[in-house]
Amino acid sequence: MFDQVSSRYDRTNAILSVGNDSLWRAATTRAVAPKPGERILDLAAGTGTSSAALAASGAHVVAADFSDGMLEVGRRRHAGNPLLEFVHADALDLPFADDEFDAVTISFGLRNVEDPHRALAELFRVTAPGGRIVVCEFSTPTSAFLRAGHRVYLRTAMPLLSKFSSSNAPAYDYLGDSILEWADQPTLAEWIREAGYEQVAYRNLTAGVVALHRGHKAARVA
Repeated sequence: MFDQVSSRYDRTNAILSVGNDSLWRAATTRAVAPKPGERILDLAAGTGTSSAALAASGAHVVAADFSDGMLEVGRRRHAGNPLLEFVHADALDLPFADDEFDAVTISFGLRNVEDPHRALAELFRVTAPGGRIVVCEFSTPTSAFLRAGHRVYLRTAMPLLSKFSSSNAPAYDYLGDSILEWADQPTLAEWIREAGYEQVAYRNLTAGVVALHRGHKAARVA
């Protein structure tokens, strides 16, 4: 499905999010707080837009995705950037060594994984001791009024917008249901703790339409 929408994926995201995608990406980058010389995994990176924002700090970023179509667009778009490496990867069986990354992050991808618990366990495995995780994902709006409006948007307005903006509108039909059925903020925080991360916390973006979750892997005791 993602192969089919890769050519217009970023433009469609901007339209469907009413321009908020760039704000969410900036907040995620600040939460990851990349530093020069660090090695960072950006899982479900798509075309690498979020990865490029992380690499601007001087960190080496591995942009990993299951969609070859997305990776192809990303490699073409970011050709010549020595800090970006595009890798085909299955979130349930990451092709990386234990303790490899100073930070791991996934934006709007965990919801699409068949087994998010296993994906979080894999992310924990490849996080270096003392490293950190940031998950940016759609979540539950903070008020009943917003939740009602959000549901109407997902059920009616978004499918109409996708017909005009996407290269394959039917591929977006699943999106609204997947968001409405997704775990709320406290539930996802608990999943991240169960994976092994500590100091897990979250903050809402756009009144809870999106939430940023953060956690740390305990440093190795000397």
